[in-house]
Amino acid sequence: MEPVEIVEDGLLLRPWRAEDADAVYRACQDPDIQRWTTVPRPYRPEHALDFVAGRSAAAWADGSGAEFAVCDAATGELLASCGLVSIDRGLGSAEVGYWTAPWARGRGVAVRATRAVARWAFDVGELRRLIWQAEIGNHASRLVALRAGFRIEGELRLAQPAVDGRPEGWLGSLLPGEVPAPGEPGPAGPDTLAALRAAVFGRPQPVLFATAGATELRLRPMEERDLDTVVTTCQDAETVRWTSVPHPYQREHADGYLRDVARAAWARGTGANYAVADAEDRYAGSIDLRISPADPLVADVGFMTAPHARGRGYLPAALAALCAWGFTTLGLARIEWRANVGNTASRRVAEKAGFAFEGTARSGIQQRGERPDVWVAALLPQDLA
Repeated sequence: MEPVEIVEDGLLLRPWRAEDADAVYRACQDPDIQRWTTVPRPYRPEHALDFVAGRSAAAWADGSGAEFAVCDAATGELLASCGLVSIDRGLGSAEVGYWTAPWARGRGVAVRATRAVARWAFDVGELRRLIWQAEIGNHASRLVALRAGFRIEGELRLAQPAVDGRPEGWLGSLLPGEVPAPGEPGPAGPDTLAALRAAVFGRPQPVLFATAGATELRLRPMEERDLDTVVTTCQDAETVRWTSVPHPYQREHADGYLRDVARAAWARGTGANYAVADAEDRYAGSIDLRISPADPLVADVGFMTAPHARGRGYLPAALAALCAWGFTTLGLARIEWRANVGNTASRRVAEKAGFAFEGTARSGIQQRGERPDVWVAALLPQDLA
């Protein structure tokens, strides 16, 4: 393909030049670029020069890629990188990739550039589909893709996962006619739920606080040091009786929960799993908030208390704090609680936190090959007020 320039929505997209190397080197020292993209780590000046004067030009020449320097159309300042890789003329398909320099963030540069590249790819390059991929947890990239018109269609196990990252990635696609016009807000605009959730889950999981009597509790992400007590809790007869934890419960179950449930939920933006820690920061229980895949304004809660911490009022206080965070920070409209009929300890926790009992769901849960009846209760934002 012949290198081209694109001017759209205040941006100039042009082929890379050797004189861009210093700015690229400076941008790629950014920890977010190094964390979420495939740039070499550590990133050295020779890497930048090879990219702008070698690999990008070669991709244009052999038709395998079309990579652009994204500049301010008025000043020429380098703002970002955006372009196509893995162009497949047979399929009429390519993958889009981008990063934004740290000094240019918060101005919609990546969204505008991605729309411009996509429009050019469809109208001039005659491609029939663009693909977007990102490691699960990269909510900033996901939000750019949504605002550029991509449909997020699922997950894909990564062939080369980052050493410190998740082994799965998000996958999305864009077809001709789906690119928003310049200036249009498009899906996932600034005031949408998608933007709100991306801002929350794109940051480290926060620590929450609650008070039970004279004890200050911390709701914090679960850590490796908690897992021995988690195992003890999940081997307790009351926990086995009323929950669906694996039985018999072993250390590998706790390891898998931490890796594949707790940390994965935050990375995906589907929920928040917390360890409830006492005044000495010892594990006293677990509490989870899980967003419904059917209704993003609804979530459900689950919790268990370590045997040594029972009867101290820790879980009602923790539950109220977590629900308040869900309403105010995640924009939830309803939080539901369910427990097997007869689990009066769990019901007391829910009622003390303000949940209103709504009834019994017959055969409401799958547990160890059976479907017991469950109690149902719910909490609304005004209930906490």
